[in-house]
Amino acid sequence: MKHPFNRMTDDQKLSAFRVMLDSSASAVFLGGAGVSTESGIPDFRSKDGLYHRTEKRFARYQPEYLLSFECLRNEPDVFFDYYRSHLDARAVAPNAAHKTLAKWEQEGRLAGVVTQNIDGLHQKAGSVNVQEIHGTTWRNHCTVCNAAYGVDFIFESAGKPRCPRCGGIVRPDVTLYGEFLPKEAHDNARRMIRDADLLIIGGTSLQVGSAAGLARQFSGGRLVIINKSKTLMDGEADLVFHDSIGKVLTEVDALR
Repeated sequence: MKHPFNRMTDDQKLSAFRVMLDSSASAVFLGGAGVSTESGIPDFRSKDGLYHRTEKRFARYQPEYLLSFECLRNEPDVFFDYYRSHLDARAVAPNAAHKTLAKWEQEGRLAGVVTQNIDGLHQKAGSVNVQEIHGTTWRNHCTVCNAAYGVDFIFESAGKPRCPRCGGIVRPDVTLYGEFLPKEAHDNARRMIRDADLLIIGGTSLQVGSAAGLARQFSGGRLVIINKSKTLMDGEADLVFHDSIGKVLTEVDALR
């Protein structure tokens, strides 16, 4: 029976979530930008998001263009200026949601995490099986010789970052607008979600095609959604929490 949460108190919903988690053999978490906003990283499209910030030097560009392959190819100086200014998460700490998910994985309660985020906070918190379907800012590579570079290489360079080995431009391992999703991570994510008996979706409205498409791969067991606003799949879920994801996960973890 779907939609029982409509008749539950908040405490009953938390208890039901805990029962689902404890009885699951292959729980998976699918998360979006709302997971990282609680660490102070802005999302993209909300009224306070990255795309609504006005900066004089970027005013003539559409926000999506600034993080596109077209911009990297045609105006690399603009691309790297914007990238360094807005996507440096090296000093950001994981929040309660990241830490709880890592704890559940270590306890064997969670099979892994599928994330749209590129900030590496799940790994910082201790998660191991993390499928980053939009790539990550923590890895970079040369576009000519494919040499790999760490997170600091681009952020601590100026202008177009050049490969010391061959002189090629070094770019982040982030999926830009106009590019395909990383195949290995996406294939792993699809397999994890198809095999899951509990899917926990958090911090995403499911309006981005990649997350929505992956969520539709789920066909077994229980579905829990945690997001401050309504999502496109609320009507299909067993439990829905319109609340802070860190708060919900922490409260569920505290139940015994």
